[in-house]
Amino acid sequence: MSLTNPSIETHRQHFASDNYAGMCPEAMHWFMEANRSGHQPAYGEDVWTQRSTDMIRELFQTDCDVYFVFNGTAANSLALAAMCQSYHSVICTPVAHVETDECGGPEFFSNGSKLLVSESESPAARLGKLTPDAVEQLVTKRDDIHYPKPKVVSLTQATELGTVYTVEEVRAIAAIAKRRHLKVHMDGARFANAVASLGCHPSEITWRAGVDVLCFGGTKNGLPVGEAVVFFDRDLAEDFAYRVKQAGQLASKMRFISAPWVGLLENDVWLRNARHANKMAQRLYRALQGIEGVELLHEPQANSVFARLPKPVIDALYARGWRFYQFIAGGGCRFMCAWDTTEAAVDAFAAHVRALARA
Repeated sequence: MSLTNPSIETHRQHFASDNYAGMCPEAMHWFMEANRSGHQPAYGEDVWTQRSTDMIRELFQTDCDVYFVFNGTAANSLALAAMCQSYHSVICTPVAHVETDECGGPEFFSNGSKLLVSESESPAARLGKLTPDAVEQLVTKRDDIHYPKPKVVSLTQATELGTVYTVEEVRAIAAIAKRRHLKVHMDGARFANAVASLGCHPSEITWRAGVDVLCFGGTKNGLPVGEAVVFFDRDLAEDFAYRVKQAGQLASKMRFISAPWVGLLENDVWLRNARHANKMAQRLYRALQGIEGVELLHEPQANSVFARLPKPVIDALYARGWRFYQFIAGGGCRFMCAWDTTEAAVDAFAAHVRALARA
């Protein structure tokens, strides 16, 4: 489908990615406040970076180290590089973003740490999750010097299949990780959606559960750009600032990345945005139920819906200008809702699916 097709409505909301959404008003407000604040020290020495990092520490109720980078791939890759040596390995699922969608970034920045992919056939694996048994299986597979030594377990929260690890599941995985002297990394590109789904305090699903480093996503939740790498184990952050600089991720005008975080964190806007996105996914899921030829793969736990549609319906939806992805769902389609998704957009898309399925 041509992205320049003039028949596409320029203001239509789509379901391809929550990255399609713009900046939420609160983030925009503080972005503009940073601009109005005149000259500020560069490279993170400004008042906005100090304020937002303090707010993150307050949110998690612990004295963590916080670094801002431009995007999630850099956040994950640099965090894992800080946790690994080149001869180490990282345990993850077959659908983890670090495995499928980061162009070898984690391996590159760690100078060669290998990703060890878990099994894909168990009920948990089919929902995009790791289990303690899967971790144990990979850790004990070999222990000779010819094999990359497991060092990190990487969890995606919420997962790439729109499911969420419970507090108990994270604790169980972290327990086996600690027993095997592994660190725990959390890819939290949609961390806000997971917390909104679980209704827990963000500390409960992170450092209190055994997570050492969180990549806290803001871009998919209403920010213009920028993710926060949060080190709960502060020893792992040693020299991390140098990694950020070397990777070209140190923003000179850092305040324009950090100030919007003030808007996201103030008055729990981050949580409100995530709750709304999750609610729209539930609405879409219900609207697609009962449509002939549409197979819903599982009930959404975060802000995405996965379904199998007949190919003629998919082709017709594309022809009508709708945008969504297929490659993520293993043969199905992924419909992603965002902080600004409207009920009208959900209902319009579902109506098109229903009409095309009948036709």
